[in-house]
Amino acid sequence: MTFKDSSAGFLANHMARLFAHALAREIGPLGLAPAQFMVLLELWEEDGVTQAALVAALDVEQATMANTLSRMERDGLITRHPNLGDKRARNVCLTDRARALRPQAMAAARQVNARALSSLDAQDQAQLSALMQQVIAALKRSQP
Repeated sequence: MTFKDSSAGFLANHMARLFAHALAREIGPLGLAPAQFMVLLELWEEDGVTQAALVAALDVEQATMANTLSRMERDGLITRHPNLGDKRARNVCLTDRARALRPQAMAAARQVNARALSSLDAQDQAQLSALMQQVIAALKRSQP
C-alpha cells in the first residue's frame, strides 16, 4: 500500500475535490459555485450573521470569504448591511433569490451525497460521518 493510499489527509483532500467537482456540476445550472453553497448553508441556518462569523464557521481565510461574498452580492444572492453593535462589521443577509434556491440546491447536494455513498449501507454512512466529524474536531483542537 502506498503512502497516498493510507494517508487520511491525502484521501480526504482527494474526496473533497471529487465532491466539489460533482457538486459544481449539479448546482452550476442554478448559478451557484461550491464556495457559495457553503456560505448559503450557513445563512439558511442563520441569516444575518457577520462576515467574521462565516469565516469562523467555515474555516476559511478572511480574504477568501470577502471574495466569495463579493461574488454573491454581485450575483444577487446576498446583501450586506452595517452591524448596529460594531461599526466595523457588516451583517450578511440572504436575498429572496437565495432563499428560493434552497430546495433545488439542497436536492442537488443530496443527490451528490447519495451517489458518493451508494456503496455504503446506512450504518457505514453514519459511521463515516461520525468519524469525519471526530477528525475535524481533533484538527480544530490542534490549531494554534
